[in-house]
This record gives sequence, C-alpha cells and structure tokens, in this order.
Amino acid sequence: MDHERGDRRRWLVLAVGMFAMTSGCAFQFGLPYLIPALLDEGLSLSGAGLLAACPTAGLVLTLTAWGAAADRWGERWVLASGLGLGGLVLLAATAVRGTAGLGACFLLAGAAGASAHASSGRLILGWFPARERGLAMGLRQTSLPLGVAVAALLLPPLAAHGRATALAVLGGLSVGAALLVAVAVRDPARPGGGEAGGQAGNPYRTPVLWRLHGAATLLVVPQFTVSVFALVFLVDERGWSPSTAGPLLACVQVAGAGARLAAGRWSDVAGSRVGPMRRLAWTASGVLAVLAAGAFSGSAVAVAALMAAGVVTVSTNGLSFTAVAEYAGPAWAGRALGVHTTVQNAVAACVAPAVGALIGAAGYGWAYAVVVAFPLVAAAVVPLHEKSAGSTSRAGSTPRRLSVPAGAAVRSRPPSGPDAGGGQSE
Repeated sequence: MDHERGDRRRWLVLAVGMFAMTSGCAFQFGLPYLIPALLDEGLSLSGAGLLAACPTAGLVLTLTAWGAAADRWGERWVLASGLGLGGLVLLAATAVRGTAGLGACFLLAGAAGASAHASSGRLILGWFPARERGLAMGLRQTSLPLGVAVAALLLPPLAAHGRATALAVLGGLSVGAALLVAVAVRDPARPGGGEAGGQAGNPYRTPVLWRLHGAATLLVVPQFTVSVFALVFLVDERGWSPSTAGPLLACVQVAGAGARLAAGRWSDVAGSRVGPMRRLAWTASGVLAVLAAGAFSGSAVAVAALMAAGVVTVSTNGLSFTAVAEYAGPAWAGRALGVHTTVQNAVAACVAPAVGALIGAAGYGWAYAVVVAFPLVAAAVVPLHEKSAGSTSRAGSTPRRLSVPAGAAVRSRPPSGPDAGGGQSE
C-alpha cells in the first residue's frame, strides 16, 4: 500500500514541478516575444535583446546557491520561495517605466526564479528509479519549451494592452505556482538521514561532469540563436505579422517539448544518456546548415528549417540534466545541476546581444552559419560513456536494483549504494 502511494505521489510531484517550471520559464525565456513591443517603445534590437537576456543573467547569479540550499534543506521550500519572490518582483515591475529599472526587475526576478531549475531536478532524482528517470527528466525539461509556448501565445496579444498587463500575468503565474508547490510537493527521502553531503566524494574530481557541462553549454548557442530571433526573422525577413508567427512558434515549442520527452525515453531504453545526446547534436548541426542556406538564398525552405531547428536544438536538454544528476548523486545533485544551469545560462545571456549584433552587421544567413559549428564541437566533447558517481553501471543497465522505488531505495540502502552517490570512480 505504501509502495502504491509512493508511485502515485511521484507523478503528482512531477506534475506540480512541471507546472512550476513552466510558469517560471514563461518569463525567464519568453521575454523575446515582447521584443516587438520594446522596439515600438524606441529600443534598438540589441537593446531589446539585452533586456530579454536580463532574466538569464539573473539565473546565473544564484543557481548554484539555490542548488546548495536544496541539497541542504530540501526542494519543496526552495522551489516555492524562489518562484513566489520572482512573481512578486514581476508584479512590482508593472509600475516601473525606465529601461534601467525594468532591467533590474528582470534581473532580480530571474535570480529568484532560478530556484526552479536548481531544485526540481533533484525531486526527480529522489522520486524516480533510474529506469524511468530519463522519461521523467524529459517531462520536466518540456517545461522550458512549454513555458516559451505559453509566452508565444500570451505575450503578443497581452502586449497590445500594455507591457504592464503582460508582466502582471507572468507574475501571477509564478506566484500561483509557488502556492501549489507549497501545498502539494513533498521532499523525497534522503540517504544517510540527510548527511550524505558529508559522506560522498566530490564528483568534480573526474572529467565526466566537466565534459557534460561543456557539451550542454555549447548546445545552448544554437538553441537560443533560433528561439530568441525566430519571431523577428519571420516578421522582418519573411514579412509575417507577429499575430501569425506567434501561434506557429508556439506549436514549434510544443513539438520541442515532445522531442525532449522522446529523447528521454530513448535514453531509458538505450541505457545511456550520452549516446542519444551525441546523435541529436549531429542532427542539429545539419538542420542549422539548411537554415543558413535558406536564409542566404531567401528561399521558403528557411521557414521549414527554422521550425525543425526550433525542435531539434532543444531535444538534448533533458539528457544532459539527467546525466549530470545521476553522476553527481543525491549528495551533490543540487549543486551540480546549479553549476550546469549556471554555465548554460551564462552563455545564453550573451547569445541574444551577440547574435543580435551579428545579424545587424552581416544578416541572418551568417548568424545561422556561424552556429553550425557549435553542435559539432559539442558532439566531440560529450563523454563516450557515463557512470554514476557511486560507481554504478550505465543508466538503465541494472534493472534488478532499479526496480525498487526511489523513496524506498534510499531508506533501505546505505549511502554507498548505487542511488546514494557514494564513491567517485568513473
């Protein structure tokens, strides 16, 4: 009976965590859909891109600290407090008029909402066995494209009633998600009575985590190049109206969410996170090459390639997060996921202004051509294989042990067991 309740509880925790992530991501990564409204206010494309990058800059400042807090005190209140504070800042931003003040609000809201990225992944590590973890993390990672899809649907029409209206809706979503987390989420059981952090070794003593961080960060560049400027490309280069392009791009984000889910399930079946990650990186490079060629020639194929690139460039995120969490183990997962998301968002914060300047100087074709190289390098950086920090075999390759529910596993096994993040041999 307890086992059945645990099974039901883990899916509820995942669903609430997904809603929380979606609400946060609608603001953190959906602000590019306010760029046309910001341009109407007199900002340049690079200036509007800089404002859109402020939330990701805020994420960079606090992700590792939020992860350490989740490792020490648990996921529930870290997730709820960060999202709630971020939502309140957004609500306060509705009264801000100056560009500098608005940028500061976006920075603070991003810093607070970073708790969702650092803590929700830990929930999956604790509640789900490894044979389901790729699927669960894939579902969790769909929150980013779903959040951007929500922004694509809501922000263009809301902005027609004023920027303050759009920000009020985004702030309300974050506050509502925080309240739901506080009511519905429970932290998973922890190994060693919560003292695992002092017993497990540092997973950064081997190169595996560093290579996973590096490869995932390289893949951020094409992802954000496509997503940040997709609307502007369709409006400026193809002559579409924002109200037409927005719903189409929302569909692309939904398809991207499905791609993350499929990639996670693929990794569970294959027993590896890094093999699918490498193949998807190669695919992304090919699609980006077609997009660049279409942009150079002005061909309609550029639109189809843009849609495909919007799907494939986001498909690897769940794989890298799952691999990082599994390798780090419960004692280090919050910090490792915080570092992982920090380096990704540090680069993401630079993509919008840098690529915006490149587009202004050389055009979309050259911008897309330049980023073709990033997935190729990422495929070379991805580790050839991954093992957990507790010296376990590859994900999914020990079905007898992985059949135990995550919550029961940490109660019944000592901290040196496969799911507890013990030793550090690769």
